[in-house]
Formats: sequence, C-alpha cells, structure tokens
Amino acid sequence: MKVSVITVCYNSAATIEGTIQSVLGQSYPDIDYIIIDGESTDDTLKIIGKYKRDISTILSEKDKGMYDAINKGIQLCKGDIIAILNADDFYIDDKVIGEVVEKMQEEKADSLYSDLYYVAAEDTNKVIRKWVSGKYSRRKFLYGWMPPHPTFFVKRTAYEKYGNFNLSLKSASDYELMLRLLFKNKLSTCYISRPLVRMRVGGMSNSSLKNRVKANKEDRKAWIMNGLTPKSYTLLFKPLRKIIQYVKK
Repeated sequence: MKVSVITVCYNSAATIEGTIQSVLGQSYPDIDYIIIDGESTDDTLKIIGKYKRDISTILSEKDKGMYDAINKGIQLCKGDIIAILNADDFYIDDKVIGEVVEKMQEEKADSLYSDLYYVAAEDTNKVIRKWVSGKYSRRKFLYGWMPPHPTFFVKRTAYEKYGNFNLSLKSASDYELMLRLLFKNKLSTCYISRPLVRMRVGGMSNSSLKNRVKANKEDRKAWIMNGLTPKSYTLLFKPLRKIIQYVKK
C-alpha cells in the first residue's frame, strides 16, 4: 500500500528539516511525500529544496490557514493511506510507516492512531507530556477523549466518502474530523500502543487560557454541526484529560 504523508508549514525554518528527515528516513519503501507551504518568507523553502528530489510534491502558495493547506494536500495525495505530520512534529523512529501499514492490514481497519510525546522545543529528547490514547471505545468521545491527530492515519477512501477538514473551525477542525469519522460514521480503527510521533510544545489551542476557552466553544460546535449531542460533562473532561497527562508523565 502506498502511504501519503502531508506536511504543512509556514516560516518553519527552525524545525522543518527534522520533519522532512523523519519522513524520508522511513524504512517503508512506498511513501508519497507532499509539502504544502504558505509562501514562507524565511529559509523554509531553501531547506525544502535540499530534499526536492525525494519529495513527491512541493506546493507553495497563500492559503486560508493550516486546515485549508491540509485539504490542498489531501487533494494531491496518491496514497491508499493518508498521514499528516506538521512542521513541529517528527516520527519517533524509521519503522513507523511500516508498522502502521502492517497493523491496518492485519486489523482490516480504515484508520489507526497511537500515543504521542510532547517534547521540549529546544531539547526534543526531553518529554514534557505523554499522550497515551488507550484502546478504542466509541463511548470514550463522550468523556472528552480523542486520539492525537499527528498519529491519526486514515484511508483516502474515508476522506472521499465523509469529507475533508471543515474550514469554519479554527482550532477544533481536527477534533471535528475525528468525531465525524469515528463517532458519527463509525469508521473502523485500530491502536498501536506506543508513541509514533514526537511533537514540540506550543500548540495553538493550548497556548493560553483565552485560546482554551475559544477551543472549548469550537469543540461544542463540532458536535452540533454533526447533529450530535455531547453529555453535560463531555467538554469539561476534554481539557482535564490534558492535565492528567502532565501528572502521569
């Protein structure tokens, strides 16, 4: 099976090379690598250019934000499975893609997720927070659960059937997508119980209390736009899960 990996970036010169190397260094032989750049003004494109022979598609143009850029990448994918690895993220070792394909084939699943490590930006060996997803149960969504998006691998046919990222959401578009695929439409999934991705700290929805409040409102909107009703405690548990991840570290 061919696997498409999408990296979106903008002025990511400080981190993009590590992301690229983690994809191109995979032992799995059939990878379609796509980079969508938002017309960076730093050295991002210069760094990408060093690897252009091994990158399937490079597109640099203005976009309407990260999720618009990801949607552009999805439209360009040639793979049977699609992964999204942003410019602050990198695969934990060179066996990730091969392990994902083997597990999805073994389980006959349309999607897959795993655990994730948040790491210090200046020292990626320093783990700040461990996101341990656990085995899947649809009811977990009612208790604020979601898998870490950088570890979420999805068959291209699922995007074709159920749609791409919803651009009306700013910070919760990934949550809405997984809620739509897994909870609403009951897409089959499977779990690899180890971290596959390291992510540098500083995500958009976690950077301040104000942003967390905005994100919580968008999380509620994600349920409503899908014709779903969360429990009274669902959106309270979602940020609490993050606090527990720090405690368990």
